[in-house]
Amino acid sequence: MSTICNIDDLQKILCASFCADIKVARKNEHLIRVETPFYFPDGDPYQIYLKEISTGGFKITDAGHTLMHLSYENDIDEFQKGTRGALLQQIQLETGMKEDDGEFYLESASNEIHINLFRFGQALTKIYDLTFLNRTRVENTFYEDLDRSIIKIVDEEKIIRDYIFKGMESAEDYPIDYYIKGKKEEPLYLFGIPNRDKARLTTIIIERLLRHNAKFESLIVFSDFDSVPKNDSKRLINVGGEIISSLDAKDDLSRKILKRVA
Repeated sequence: MSTICNIDDLQKILCASFCADIKVARKNEHLIRVETPFYFPDGDPYQIYLKEISTGGFKITDAGHTLMHLSYENDIDEFQKGTRGALLQQIQLETGMKEDDGEFYLESASNEIHINLFRFGQALTKIYDLTFLNRTRVENTFYEDLDRSIIKIVDEEKIIRDYIFKGMESAEDYPIDYYIKGKKEEPLYLFGIPNRDKARLTTIIIERLLRHNAKFESLIVFSDFDSVPKNDSKRLINVGGEIISSLDAKDDLSRKILKRVA
């Protein structure tokens, strides 16, 4: 048997519940701390503060805490570049949030403070979600990250991107991600592997190079080795040289490149 909902009673219950999760306390003479239901996955609460504006209203700010918290496990400079940088700008445009020297903030009229507090919390959540790009390595971000990692290790003049080995037919259909001048005659051919399809294509490219007696060493850099089906990764490993299982293995990548590069 259905029960007719009393909207007024429901509103009182919801208001009481939400209000119970919001606590306000003065941090110092300039800042008021607002405790909200927003938490990072590790259990730390979002640091959200209010600062009165001389013209009226409030500045809602994280006082730089969000980026500091993210810096424990992430390279914060990467949040300003490439795909992550574009997504961060989009978040700011959608929410009206601004950033100044690592501090995220949003200005609000007093009568809209409740709306903007939750908008600010949602924006910080979206910013945190950018860290998942580090883990999933979506294709665009993976190649950006790979490129930045390589040029930190090797001088630009030693690198040719999308190199074409002219010694075989239809060579343009089989580009090599990176040609890097080697210590000996053999160059280093480096391939980035963000997914199964690229693993299969790279296997074909290396097999063709070997059939045409190309002289080279190869290094295979996976976005996430475990995400590529075993049969595909095995075939690639059988024809290829050394591998890097993830871009997170920065020291291994540097060591294996420098061992082969002039």
